[in-house]
Amino acid sequence: MRRFPVLAVLTCLVSFGGFALSTEPTFKKIVVSDRYHGEGAYYGDFNKDGILDIVCGHFWYDGPDFAKKHRIYEGNDFDPKTYSNCFGVFSGDFNGDGWDDVLICPHPGATGYWYENPQNKDGLWKTHEATIELGNESQAFADIDGDGRPDLLFNRNNHLGFASFDPEKPDRPWTFIPVSEANGKFQKYTHGLGYGDLDGDGRIDILEKDGWRQQPARTTPSTASQTAPWRFHPYPFSEAAAHLLVTDIDGDGLNDVVTALHCHLYGLAWYKQVRKPGGTTPGEITFERNILIPREPATDFVPKVSQLHALALGDVNGDGVMDFVTGKRFWAHGPTGDVAPDDPALLIWWEVRRGGKDGNVEIVPHVIDDDSGAGTQVVVHDFNGDGRPDVLVGNKKGTFVFLRED
Repeated sequence: MRRFPVLAVLTCLVSFGGFALSTEPTFKKIVVSDRYHGEGAYYGDFNKDGILDIVCGHFWYDGPDFAKKHRIYEGNDFDPKTYSNCFGVFSGDFNGDGWDDVLICPHPGATGYWYENPQNKDGLWKTHEATIELGNESQAFADIDGDGRPDLLFNRNNHLGFASFDPEKPDRPWTFIPVSEANGKFQKYTHGLGYGDLDGDGRIDILEKDGWRQQPARTTPSTASQTAPWRFHPYPFSEAAAHLLVTDIDGDGLNDVVTALHCHLYGLAWYKQVRKPGGTTPGEITFERNILIPREPATDFVPKVSQLHALALGDVNGDGVMDFVTGKRFWAHGPTGDVAPDDPALLIWWEVRRGGKDGNVEIVPHVIDDDSGAGTQVVVHDFNGDGRPDVLVGNKKGTFVFLRED
């Protein structure tokens, strides 16, 4: 891993927790491609050999070494000074044939397509329309409605919502279920969304930068019952969020929130969930903000990394507590846009340590790499089957896999 000049200061104590920043544990960096094919990458067993492969934009790569690439659809390398047609990518068996297909989230506001796996046959993959007007800059893919299949979370036509596919009707566009009222703030370049059970009722709620939407009770997981806007609970999580992660940081049994304060500037925080006692609404959910990177860090602040446009959960060190990974979106708006565009493209995992001094939680940053960062998507998963989480990113610097070595 190339070391950048300020690495010598990373062993000093920093102001936001009194802990030392470390580069341990170590990761093996695999440069899958040094070309810009998309700002996200994902995984699947695309040749059905029992070994995970990865995909970024119009190529997928054979695991376990990811050296051999295969074209999915026509496309060229993109200029890092501009934008790609892949802001995110996911996989799933969208037609029920037992083979992993690929979903591409395009430049915000364009039509999203999924590509049918040809089952090891030569040629380009068949194209299917998934959904029109696929908005937001960092989408999510999870089972929102409880039907056992993942849904695509994004915004469309002034609504926040999610789209569901039906493997029995693969040629039909996916069904979009709005969870919000019509609102102009949900435009194609909207920043910030997340999902998770915030209220503890067993149902997945949906988060946005200035609040969260409570999934209503229903008798079945059928999307037919999703007709009215979900109840909105305002809370100012972020000025311009990326992903909003939902996880129990401090181990008190209540899910908390982690997100960027502004994904094109500086800032990172976690929000401790607090239940208000008594009053007119006993048990009302609110949050206490804990700053990890301030909105305007001092010159010598460590780690001073901007443009945290993607976040992902994962138990990186295997201690049973969920950690999270994020990194700099290099040249998000080109070489002169945003703040500190040419700073080292750090990729960082943040270790969640419970039961520290005075029983407080410590969140300790560890540098994975200094010349990759993250795009609009980062993935934490065990790609080589050794039982330890690895990290995958695709962005303007290329496509990279980081395998745990320790």
